[in-house]
Amino acid sequence: MTKSDAPVCLITGAAQGIGWETAQLFAQRGHRVVIADLDGPLATQRAEQLGPDHLGLACNVTDEDDAKAVFQAITQRYGRLDVLVNNAGIGDTSAPTLEQTPSHFRKVLEVHLSGTFILSQQAAAMMITHGTGGAIVNFSSIAGLTGLPRRNAYGAAKAGIIAMTKSMGAEWGAQGVRVNAVAPGYVRTALVEKLISDGLLNAQTILARTPMGRMLAPREISEAVYFLASPAASGITGTVLSVDGGWTAFGAAGDPSGAPI
Repeated sequence: MTKSDAPVCLITGAAQGIGWETAQLFAQRGHRVVIADLDGPLATQRAEQLGPDHLGLACNVTDEDDAKAVFQAITQRYGRLDVLVNNAGIGDTSAPTLEQTPSHFRKVLEVHLSGTFILSQQAAAMMITHGTGGAIVNFSSIAGLTGLPRRNAYGAAKAGIIAMTKSMGAEWGAQGVRVNAVAPGYVRTALVEKLISDGLLNAQTILARTPMGRMLAPREISEAVYFLASPAASGITGTVLSVDGGWTAFGAAGDPSGAPI
């Protein structure tokens, strides 16, 4: 495969965190990676770190004009798109529900839900029009599969992403576009480490609740994303893959090992 034949992968929110980890993995495995991030200069810097075949672009995923500009740049530079990873997102507050504001609720849904919709629509149009097909991988969460108190906006957004994943996967399957999602549990990112140090997360409680007894590494999430985007998952669409150390599988009280409490 020549460089001009190498698949192209667009990852949103990929200038840091799990998105950056995912960008590095796809680049290492032969993809030309487009990093689209709200922080345009950092996106450009990250793309330069990956090498000359990669591209960094500023993008607000909730802005349709920004999204169109990204796809125009991809068309001009590469002439194709094989993979979209909808990773961009923002966190929720941990405030009691009665203290939450409608404006914050709307903002979280706008970034996660509208952003995923806008980018997926643009990507599928490109994949279908060019007749190449492709794969879209969305980011849901255990918050979209279970109830996390005080995380109303985040949970609603991630559950909505699951619904979109299933609907789009069913609609576009015959046209060669597969749509799947990963649902991570607690991952040891810099953000989670800060929440723990600030006393907003209790690491020991999380570890005790998780059957595998540990938080996941960002690379483990990226590997799941890569699998769903790869030919190894060619028969999979409309599916949500939980990558959570067994969190959503465990429904009893007490120790996940079954030891008496």
